Amino acid sequence: MDKLKRRPKDQSQALRRTLQIVFLLLNIGIGVQFYLFVRYYETAGRSVHATRPPGIEGWLPIASLMNLKAYLATGELPRTHPAGMFILIAFLLMSWLLRKSFCSWLCPIGTLSEWLWRAGRQIFKRNWELARWLDLTLRPLKYVLMSFFLWAVLSMSAEAIRAFLDGPYGVVADVKMLNFFRYLSTTAAIVLALIAIGSIFIQNLWCRYLCPYGAFLGLFSLASPARIKRHPANCIDCGKCARECPSILPVDKLITIKSAECTGCMICVSECPVADALELSVARRRVPAWAMAAAVTVIFIGVCGYARYQGHWNTQLPEHVYQRYVPNASDLEHP
Repeated sequence: MDKLKRRPKDQSQALRRTLQIVFLLLNIGIGVQFYLFVRYYETAGRSVHATRPPGIEGWLPIASLMNLKAYLATGELPRTHPAGMFILIAFLLMSWLLRKSFCSWLCPIGTLSEWLWRAGRQIFKRNWELARWLDLTLRPLKYVLMSFFLWAVLSMSAEAIRAFLDGPYGVVADVKMLNFFRYLSTTAAIVLALIAIGSIFIQNLWCRYLCPYGAFLGLFSLASPARIKRHPANCIDCGKCARECPSILPVDKLITIKSAECTGCMICVSECPVADALELSVARRRVPAWAMAAAVTVIFIGVCGYARYQGHWNTQLPEHVYQRYVPNASDLEHP
């Protein structure tokens, strides 16, 4: 009878959805403020004035990785886009300690992707899986993309990185990122539409096959002490955990989930109907949902708060640099 003891109501998904929504709203707010900042300089001060939000640098993962490489090589903190480097450090630390939790607890793209496949499940009563051979063929794509970006960054010297990021193109890399979406090309629009439509039918299409950022964080998560663990003595082999896993991992067949694809979302734990059959644990101690949510929040706020307190958060550039380069960002070519 102990084996059939029902699990108490699980709060992990309510907590996770709350963090997802809060972080998504934070990013929307940052995006609106950054747009107003750019428009102020594009209109020569004739529109609403807004300061540049350093958080926008979280959307510049390549520049952040470049700054991190230069910092590790020289010990000197970057002058341009420093917040992005600290945001990346927070996500790497999060992945090392708590699996690839950024992807399932905070990432705005991951949140939208999840909403799409859940909408598809509501509409069509199911999601579809690719044929195993096709799934295995496509899964390495994100690692190929990751390897290309790592090679490009690691092959640059610290001096070359500083010259690039402190130059005109690097200074307005965030503006060029904004302009990519403001002036979306037909090709880019079609690709984004196909990914969005595909995500309705296939769980986490972008995350599973194409996201190099998630692939990079996944490598750090392999060393994470946090693990999903199944206790066979209490398991009733219902298979709910595996059926609900967004990463399509065979949770019901394994004792410990060590895969780089595990995002620590705890959906499998929340779906398990039996107490003490499945858990997220660290050093053989169960991690409750509230502790996971608190740890993700503390790591992010702690690292970013430290950077702000130490004065390493804002890009320090004089006004005339923005006046010169922001209005002409689209005309600047990659050196």
